[in-house]
Amino acid sequence: MTEAHVHDHQHHHEHAEAAPVEIPAHDGPPTEDEVRAVLQTVEDPELRMSIVDLGLLYGVNIEDDGLVQVDLTLTSPACPVGPMLQGMIYHKVAQLPNVLDVEVNLVWQPPWDPRTMASEDVKLALGIW
Repeated sequence: MTEAHVHDHQHHHEHAEAAPVEIPAHDGPPTEDEVRAVLQTVEDPELRMSIVDLGLLYGVNIEDDGLVQVDLTLTSPACPVGPMLQGMIYHKVAQLPNVLDVEVNLVWQPPWDPRTMASEDVKLALGIW
């Protein structure tokens, strides 16, 4: 999966109001890139880093009827912030246009490993080489 094509459609959208994520208007449910852009703003409360950068987002599935399924893992199964993160994801994705419902599934397979799943910036911040 390349991230290169994500930022193509974000050139000339200058608006006065502060919109954290610019989603171009279109018919139908949001694209996976749009869902990921919103989830980029969700932070793990303990590490204060984006769940996307951390590699905690395992999958996004968007049905044609607007049902969005998000597969998410946590930094550890004992992590107490699971329900809170699920709630944050639900609210952010549910605000996207044409979203019927959001399912946030906690997944424990494969176990999260920052050495293989986190972005380079996160590895540096966590001190993983």
